Amino acid sequence: MEMLISLSPIILMFVIFYFLLIRPQQKRQKQVKQMQSDLQKGQSVITIGGFHGVVHAIDESTVVIQAGDGTKLTYDRSAIREVKQ
Repeated sequence: MEMLISLSPIILMFVIFYFLLIRPQQKRQKQVKQMQSDLQKGQSVITIGGFHGVVHAIDESTVVIQAGDGTKLTYDRSAIREVKQ
């Protein structure tokens, strides 16, 4: 019983750590993966490098993004940070 009482602060710390850091990060990763899999042609996107453009073509693992001047760049799907509304 004494051992359980002495370990309770450490156990409590791990539980708090899980709910404040690990769980929200997993939820965010799931949302990003869903957003990247739902990409469609014509959507405005921002890459992880800050490039703004419109999705021109989509492949299984790559996305072709067109800039405002007509330049087309190919990125991995994982490089898409967000879809603008």
